[in-house]
Amino acid sequence: MQKIINNTQTIINASQSNAVSITDRGLNYGDGFFTTAKIVNGQVEYWHHHKARLVECAERLAFPELDFSPLEQHIHNQVKQKQTGVLKILVTRGEGGRGYNLPSECNLTIIVSVLEYPANYNALAEQGVSLEISPIKLAAQPLLAGLKTLNRLEQVLIKKAMQTQNCDDVLVLDYNNQVIEASAANIFAIKHGKVFTPKLNECGIKGVYLQALCDKLTVEFKHITVNDLTKADAVFVCNSLMHAVPVNRIEQQCFNVAHSNALLTNLLAKEA
Repeated sequence: MQKIINNTQTIINASQSNAVSITDRGLNYGDGFFTTAKIVNGQVEYWHHHKARLVECAERLAFPELDFSPLEQHIHNQVKQKQTGVLKILVTRGEGGRGYNLPSECNLTIIVSVLEYPANYNALAEQGVSLEISPIKLAAQPLLAGLKTLNRLEQVLIKKAMQTQNCDDVLVLDYNNQVIEASAANIFAIKHGKVFTPKLNECGIKGVYLQALCDKLTVEFKHITVNDLTKADAVFVCNSLMHAVPVNRIEQQCFNVAHSNALLTNLLAKEA
């Protein structure tokens, strides 16, 4: 492995006609990572958690240290007039290196996109989400577990399989039939006043909203089966865009959305 001896970074505004090189390592090898945040009243929600995610991804994937000063200024300029929206920050290792080898000099590519907020999220928050079991299972790779890398082909296959399933989202399992996450969200549940969520030490993504929830509540990370979820008092899917949304059905097991919301509200009130 070659040592990275220099670091520069190029920030690209996705709304402009900037081109990404066909030799960019993010395009050729998925050599990069990203985060997706909610914009509210010209501010990026949970920015310190998104920033921490970017730092962790860079460190664990042996990227050079990110220079946040120009990046944060660029983000501020892009979101300050936006009342509601989505910010996506995508980082690649740029060009260079022979095959998979790392480049001796690294010029990061950072793509900043401002997108519209998904129109269906508010409705899902009110009515809850229905879940079925995805036929696509996640492979174990502890070196990448928890990270939001550009290698998302498993999720593409999961979404493709969802087209034939009668549900809003799916529960995704690993090859040991442990629950890991939803297609693009984390899962957590409440049972007897305690909050638990799947272990993510071998696969899956530890989302920003889940991390923010851990700041407010005691959350146990443990091995979880589908049966554990169906026996819970309440189940939620969560990510940084839609926050915590109650599950109204897992396969044939139904949950009362109002009761689920009340349980979570009461827990948060106790910890406030």
